[in-house]
Amino acid sequence: MLESIRANANAARAKATAASIDGKLDDAGADMQTLVKDAQSLLTAAASLTGTKADELRERGMHMLDAALGKGSQYKDQAMVKGKELAQSADVYVKDNPWRTVAVAAGAGLLLGVLLGRK
Repeated sequence: MLESIRANANAARAKATAASIDGKLDDAGADMQTLVKDAQSLLTAAASLTGTKADELRERGMHMLDAALGKGSQYKDQAMVKGKELAQSADVYVKDNPWRTVAVAAGAGLLLGVLLGRK
């Protein structure tokens, strides 16, 4: 009984973590697109200008692109940490419930085989 409760709690935690990762990835993608579009518009405007104003716009565009690259690196690092945490929790679950894991994997394989075998 206690194992069943623990398994359900772990499964719920894994689903919540996966949902939060999906949300953060969507936010990160939107942030990156916004930063890149803003930088592109600044660099396009700077291309038509000359002098100090053009240099200023180019510099701002380069700073925006650097910020986008920094954010991308930050999100990559966060995704790596979360991925390792999920892998660790999956490893613990598999070690705690080996037969249940084998049954689920066999069921998923059977279902996939049936779906791919249909023509």
